[in-house]
Amino acid sequence: EVQLVESGGGLVQPGGSLRLSCAASEYTYSTYCMAWFRQPPGKEREWVASISIYDIRTDYSASVKGRFTISRDTSKNTLYLQMSSLKPEDTSMYYCAARRSSSSSDCFGGSPLPYNFWGQGTQVTVSS
Repeated sequence: EVQLVESGGGLVQPGGSLRLSCAASEYTYSTYCMAWFRQPPGKEREWVASISIYDIRTDYSASVKGRFTISRDTSKNTLYLQMSSLKPEDTSMYYCAARRSSSSSDCFGGSPLPYNFWGQGTQVTVSS
């Protein structure tokens, strides 16, 4: 089983930037669809972005599209979420997730396939 460890969260002012990292315990590039989710205080967890095997496809929720970028460094087995133009409503616990995949077409926001592996989360707070 792949193990995931997030880092990079913190306090940032509105309009600022932050990069989250998710270190995986094994090679994910050709094997795992990976994603970022977030859970605002008192709300349900929501999907933020995903990246398919071989980085063929990336997908974003409407609320972050154009501001966030998901990427993967294969040499470090690390997933990133570059966040810019941050807003107070981006305040959440952010989670990295993964599931085994054999096709880039099954890795998107509305996919019914569940993510089997999760990190412990990293807190992002956007406030002045």
